[in-house]
Amino acid sequence: MKLLIIEDEPEMLENMSQTLEREHYIVETASDYKTALQKIAVYDYDCILLDITLPDGNGLELLKALKLSGKDDGVIIVSAKDSLDDRLDGLNLGADDYLPKPFHMAELHARVKAVLRRRHFEGNQYIHIGNVSVQPENRRVTVDNHEIVLNRKEYDILMYLITNKTRLVTKSALAEHVWGDHIDQSDSFDFIYSQIKNLRKKLEHATINIEAVYGVGYKLETD
Repeated sequence: MKLLIIEDEPEMLENMSQTLEREHYIVETASDYKTALQKIAVYDYDCILLDITLPDGNGLELLKALKLSGKDDGVIIVSAKDSLDDRLDGLNLGADDYLPKPFHMAELHARVKAVLRRRHFEGNQYIHIGNVSVQPENRRVTVDNHEIVLNRKEYDILMYLITNKTRLVTKSALAEHVWGDHIDQSDSFDFIYSQIKNLRKKLEHATINIEAVYGVGYKLETD
């Protein structure tokens, strides 16, 4: 899962990034309005952590821009402004949650997990597709109740394909979502192929298949 943290306080930004990276998220950052606007225009995120007080603009305007563009990224407003009006403005503009500062990093992680669970997994603790079950809480994957061990990238690829199971996922979209922003500009995506190859081997007894669409990307199919 890929997150964007929009926060202008360097120490807070570092603490949030380190906490979430330890939980195996791909974390991108922006410390000002202009950089954040460029990122949300070009890239997609599973959840955006948005400070509404930025040195060169209002974070609520970023939220408006995101929603006007038709994107469906999850948004948690993280702000020292804790008035009722600020909360209502953010939630009415389409934010999923509002976390006032100061807060414990454990609560931040819990809020992120809750938003991702609601948006991608309909609030469920487990995801079932064919004979494959995934427990995002502890990154556990089983096939017919037998656990298979995936490395971090294999797991992230599988989760991205599952959350987009009705869509054709392009190589560039998969690359930037699993490896981070700008990797989609790479001249070669051979690094994706090697991970897909290993993942297919580990899923050989699964009733799901990772189908390649030549020259374009991949799609998850069920038997």
